[in-house]
Amino acid sequence: MREEDGPPPEVERDTALSARAGPSTGGATARAVGAASGLSAVEDLAEKLRALIAAEGLRVGDSLPTERELCDRFQASRNTVREAMRILKAYGIVTVRPKVGATIVDDRMERALELFSFNTLEVSRKTFSDIQGFRGLLEIASVDLIFDRVARADIAELRDINEGLRRAGSCDEAAEIDFRLHTRLIAVMGNKAILDVYKIMKPVILRIMAIGKTQQIYATDTFGEHAGILDALEARDRLAYQYRMRAHLQAGVGNFDR
Repeated sequence: MREEDGPPPEVERDTALSARAGPSTGGATARAVGAASGLSAVEDLAEKLRALIAAEGLRVGDSLPTERELCDRFQASRNTVREAMRILKAYGIVTVRPKVGATIVDDRMERALELFSFNTLEVSRKTFSDIQGFRGLLEIASVDLIFDRVARADIAELRDINEGLRRAGSCDEAAEIDFRLHTRLIAVMGNKAILDVYKIMKPVILRIMAIGKTQQIYATDTFGEHAGILDALEARDRLAYQYRMRAHLQAGVGNFDR
């Protein structure tokens, strides 16, 4: 935010209000909003700023109002505005530079990847169960959607990806191929949001895929499990597909400590 001259707004106005709220009723309105939403003043203002961005049609590269303007508009203290802006920055929605102010960006995927990939070196059996359970919701429970949308070209591409496991030169390369196959299968559903969430989980999924495996295991066991899944997919055998996918996702559980 640009630093403005002059004294900061009073501390007693340290709550976020709607732009329409009058100064004389500011404190009461803020308390009512906070009590109703269960949000702190900072969280409430962060939500209002997100709504402001949407309502005014601000795009990447556009600037937000100055710090003082936001203080006046939402009857909030400078500290509340700064903290709310830090939340938006953490979400990858804005960037804040000295003498430039707050500018709209779109780093949300990058921020999510950073948060999710942090400290994934140690993967417990609980983590394995949680991640594989989530993958099961996408790759097993969504069987009807997958079967309805999958085409012969999709299956042919999935088989080609699977063949790569036999040519992989390292476990890391094989894990990348394994992940690419499952990502391609999820892409069949045609839901970008689901696909983006799955990609966010890549660092820990790769760890799960690689633990306890060798190139030989990838080239034989993993390749064979994939082939069986794709056979069931091509035959439109829902029960076989679900059984084989479930067995595949749970195959490495013994490699993780309790």
